[in-house]
Amino acid sequence: MNYRLVLALLLVPVSTTLAQKIHSHNDYAKARPFVEAYEQRADFIEADVWLRNGDLVVSHEKPEESSQKPPTLDSLYLRPIAQLFQQYKDKPSSDRDYTFSLVIDIKENPAGVLPKLMEKLQQNLVCFNRSANAKAIQVIISGERPKIDTYLDYPLIQFDGRPSEVYDQETLQRVAMISDSFQSYSRWNGVGDITDTDRDKLKRVIKRAHSDNKPFRFWAIPDTPNGWKQLKKLGVDIINTDNVAEAVKARR
Repeated sequence: MNYRLVLALLLVPVSTTLAQKIHSHNDYAKARPFVEAYEQRADFIEADVWLRNGDLVVSHEKPEESSQKPPTLDSLYLRPIAQLFQQYKDKPSSDRDYTFSLVIDIKENPAGVLPKLMEKLQQNLVCFNRSANAKAIQVIISGERPKIDTYLDYPLIQFDGRPSEVYDQETLQRVAMISDSFQSYSRWNGVGDITDTDRDKLKRVIKRAHSDNKPFRFWAIPDTPNGWKQLKKLGVDIINTDNVAEAVKARR
């Protein structure tokens, strides 16, 4: 055996690059909410949520400003998820490796939304308690989040962190990912390459999240194949997209 060759191979850095995860942005606005993202095996599925008349409704605009009564979180997501777990015997799919996170983007009043959400999740713990079922759906709160020092009060929920926030080690365990607006760092439109100056700014914020062992996501990105490609080169872990099928195909 050529031991020098073996030693040389052992000393070669091993790539830890993983396939980018896909975040279905404003999923409820799709032609087939939840279903399309689920069929494409999206990793994160996002819904904008408001509390109205004691129920959680899904809408981008304030419900009072909408001409139609918005659908509920139950009808679009929670009940279909529960049906999947019943169909596949405590899993969301026949694919033993697949599960996903449901991202609840609270548009206002987290103090009102969260108790109602917790009540609903506790009705289906096999679906939403990942500490008891590894295939359960992880619920992540984004948008208007509660105060950081209350994160531990919500045992079934994790949170979408921000680069500007400071967490103690216990609270950090409740942070699922770190996210920020791409527009805060760059005005690149997705054509050609990102400038060196912008690339350095973007890399710094991504590196900071990775130093805490957290995946990083930008929203308001150039949502194009070249945009996804350039973000992958920078080390972005989660692609925030309105084009789920195309993004899934591009990452293969």
